[in-house]
Amino acid sequence: MTTTRAAILSEMGAARPYADGRPLSLQTVTLDPPGRGEVRVAIRAAGLCHSDLSVINGDRPRPLPMAIGHEAAGVVEALGEGVEDLDVGDHVVMVFMPSCGHCDPCAGGRPALCEPGAAANGRGELLGGGRRLFREGEAVNHHLGCSAFADRAVVSRRSLVKVDPDLPFEIAALFGCAVLTGVGAVVNTAKVQAGQSVVIIGLGGVGLASVLGAMASGAAPVIAVDLSEEKLALARSLGAVTVNGGDADAVDQVRALTRGGADVAFEMAGSARALENAWKMTRRGGLTVTAGLPPPEAALAVNIVSLVAEERTLKGSYIGTCVPSRDIPRFVALYRDGRLPVDRLMSGVIALDDINEGFDRLDRGEVVRLVVKP
Repeated sequence: MTTTRAAILSEMGAARPYADGRPLSLQTVTLDPPGRGEVRVAIRAAGLCHSDLSVINGDRPRPLPMAIGHEAAGVVEALGEGVEDLDVGDHVVMVFMPSCGHCDPCAGGRPALCEPGAAANGRGELLGGGRRLFREGEAVNHHLGCSAFADRAVVSRRSLVKVDPDLPFEIAALFGCAVLTGVGAVVNTAKVQAGQSVVIIGLGGVGLASVLGAMASGAAPVIAVDLSEEKLALARSLGAVTVNGGDADAVDQVRALTRGGADVAFEMAGSARALENAWKMTRRGGLTVTAGLPPPEAALAVNIVSLVAEERTLKGSYIGTCVPSRDIPRFVALYRDGRLPVDRLMSGVIALDDINEGFDRLDRGEVVRLVVKP
């Protein structure tokens, strides 16, 4: 019998600070062997993301109890039946949307929209069905097919991308969510071209990854908007022009810097108000992209006349419209070439025992990406 220590969420909406309420409980649970098409991975690094925080605080309800965490890298420990393209000892990055390869979106080259994958994630199951984690005989739900805040996890082969073993685990982990979502939104969803003006609202891990992607694409100017002066300073060091989103004239500042509005505006804050501002910062004929995930009840009112008469486009982006098996190697190559300095997103490394305190820091906006190393 295999066991693992995992961060289990049993109740959403705990009072802050989490260091006191400790919504995540580190527990030793049993782990079934990998089934057909599945792999057991020893987790070596996992990033703390706002998507995790939104489950903890109840903004995005999930079935409980749940072992959370979805942005991670590790080493293959065991292979289930039928897995022939990985070996024990391979280094892998986890992807939080498994793709079946057969449904209409997958067949159309859009694995981020995999229908069986989305259904399994919503149920807290793996792509092949069911759960592999148990606490005193009770099934524990998987978070987005990963459950990465743990010593090890069983996941679908379809949730993994192999990477070179010399890529540091704490860097590799970021490619599974922050980089896929942020850089992918720029190069895949928006297809930003050199010389286009870009504004990015929200400088968490995904937003700053978008800054990196926009700089690598040759966009000019790249304008970063946030409330945190520390994050704005980081964006400036990456080459962006910055505007404090708390300024009463923030929209006017962006429109002045872009001579009437940005060609492409990205909302990465997970806020309806931020998306409204992104829409206002977009020029006539421009594109507004949102990859933020606000609470399900959040809504946006759009002036339909301006949508039509100004030929405006509003578009969602999930996992950066990426094909992970194609894009992770591409983005890693850009990182190695110095054109995508993903290491600049790192705010530090913490132990798994300090995970509640880590989410306090993320909730307060003090960090971009903290990485847990079990």
